[in-house]
Amino acid sequence: MAKDTPELAADAAQDAAQDAPQQTVRVRMDQRDVKTSYANAFNTHGLINEVILDFGLNMPVPPQPDQQPEIMLQITDRIILNYYSVKRLALTLGQLVRRHEERFGELELDDSKRVKND
Repeated sequence: MAKDTPELAADAAQDAAQDAPQQTVRVRMDQRDVKTSYANAFNTHGLINEVILDFGLNMPVPPQPDQQPEIMLQITDRIILNYYSVKRLALTLGQLVRRHEERFGELELDDSKRVKND
């Protein structure tokens, strides 16, 4: 009698899953502990297995005499995702922006083109 190995068990489970009819799954979201934050800036860091997304606020620093103007990015939240989740997030955000622009017009990212000088 042959022993079942993890590889054989995985193959059998995969075969069974392919033969089974597709099921829909209802997703329920528990939002009892949700925290809401506002961010007008972000920074990203890519590692071998994950991506770090830092969110925060652009905080203008009052200019000092003889110093270069400065903006401080105050990091308030950090999200760490694997690359599969990052790809799904990127696709979802791309669709969201595309729908917004179709309805309201293109979002201009260049500040100098958005400011109207009279």
